[in-house]
Amino acid sequence: MIFSTARVLVPIIMALVVGGLILFALGKDPFAYYEYVVQRGLLSWSGFQQTLIRSAPLLLIASGLIVAFRAGIWNLGVDGQFLLAAVASAALAPVLIVALPSWLTIIICCGVSIAVAMAWSVVPAFLKTRYGLNEIITTLMMTFLGISFANVLVKLPFNDPDNTVPQTMTLPVTDRLGRLFDTTIHSGIIISLVAVFAVHFVMTRTAFGLKLQIVGSNPRAAKHAGLNVGRLTFATFAISAGLVGLGGAVEILGVWGTMRADWNPAYGLLVIPLVFLARFHGIAVIGFTLLFAILMIGGESASRRMGVPNFYVLVLVALLLIFLALVEYLDHLSHKRKKA
Repeated sequence: MIFSTARVLVPIIMALVVGGLILFALGKDPFAYYEYVVQRGLLSWSGFQQTLIRSAPLLLIASGLIVAFRAGIWNLGVDGQFLLAAVASAALAPVLIVALPSWLTIIICCGVSIAVAMAWSVVPAFLKTRYGLNEIITTLMMTFLGISFANVLVKLPFNDPDNTVPQTMTLPVTDRLGRLFDTTIHSGIIISLVAVFAVHFVMTRTAFGLKLQIVGSNPRAAKHAGLNVGRLTFATFAISAGLVGLGGAVEILGVWGTMRADWNPAYGLLVIPLVFLARFHGIAVIGFTLLFAILMIGGESASRRMGVPNFYVLVLVALLLIFLALVEYLDHLSHKRKKA
């Protein structure tokens, strides 16, 4: 238990320490930077609300990645799936709200976004099951196409002619996801938490989740056991992409109400290290996602106050990945020595 905790905490601590040393080398006070991060992202009530809002799409993406990774599938097409799903909600919601109540509009938009993201995952799933092509390559190709195609949709068929900036029509604030307890926190955080708990239950307590994990750990053994590997692969891609697509819908319907051209928060690759830190554990990923959201929200404030670029948070994420890989490598070496 202590060793498992150390494997999680050591990469985080080392990333923060080295990140602080880089700030110091650049002439910035690392203690002041981290103080601003904690103050804005956690201790400030308005900042904490923003942290929870930012966590909603991240948790949905994380839940989708957990499904894929536990099944041994590298769904790296997350950003393309997310953006296309976001475009679907951004374009559909302002049109539907004219004739339908807001709750029904939100349900339909979420369903369409899920379907769009699932459809975008069909090609990698087909190429993997039919021809054995590596899904890392195919999903990365699809995410590149998805990002470009999302921009085309915003700038051409779904563009709002009443705006000088290329964007879709705007969903009124009053018709977006409901706010909780007179705060700015929208109900998407509840949706995301339900999704995380549901994924954790399915993957650890159901026969379907066990089948996916068997396919992920040993596809040949799964075939000998009579499992339909191809069908389970398609199901994994669909569920993973669908959860990511729901994240795109929640972000649009809860925060923005519209989508501008060239908008890409690039949440997908940022969430991957969180999922690995959590060891693909659904409940543990909640804590790491909140930590990362605090870092993102607090980092924006700290950057403005200290003159540090906004993308410095990405430097910390990169350091986290490096130290996570180093810890995994050392753990692998220790296991080899024990076997020897």
